[in-house]
Amino acid sequence: MDSEYKTGRDIFNCRQCGDCCKGFGGTYVDENDILNISAYIKCDPEQFIDRYCDRSGSRHVLALGNDGYCIFFDRTRQCTIHPVKPYMCKAWPFIQAVISYPENWNAMAGACPGMKKDIPYADLEKIVKAEQAKLKCSEHGKIKKQAGQISQA
Repeated sequence: MDSEYKTGRDIFNCRQCGDCCKGFGGTYVDENDILNISAYIKCDPEQFIDRYCDRSGSRHVLALGNDGYCIFFDRTRQCTIHPVKPYMCKAWPFIQAVISYPENWNAMAGACPGMKKDIPYADLEKIVKAEQAKLKCSEHGKIKKQAGQISQA
């Protein structure tokens, strides 16, 4: 029997509610994220880390504001760094933790109204891997385009 779940759109429809931007758990940022966001907000990367990041173990995470939302979330404008948001945000909810531990999907869906629950694990794994591959292709294309623009300058 053919599954009704074939693509990311079959199991996730973002509602633009901002719930994924709230609460501790941490939006991890790597060096590339830090450099991109710093340039976007015109801030020195070291000052960015001091001003906008917390530590979670050995890694940097975006700090939370007093309201419990990501420091870059605005209830009216939503993500104020959307063009350069961290990889983890771009990938949501198709993150590696779902492949490693598929039960995470239902836990995450409990906090995200756009995620369907109880997706068969085989379908979930296929869809998450496909969505990750699409994102990596997209990211690779942006890097190639940027490199081409730099070499033409």
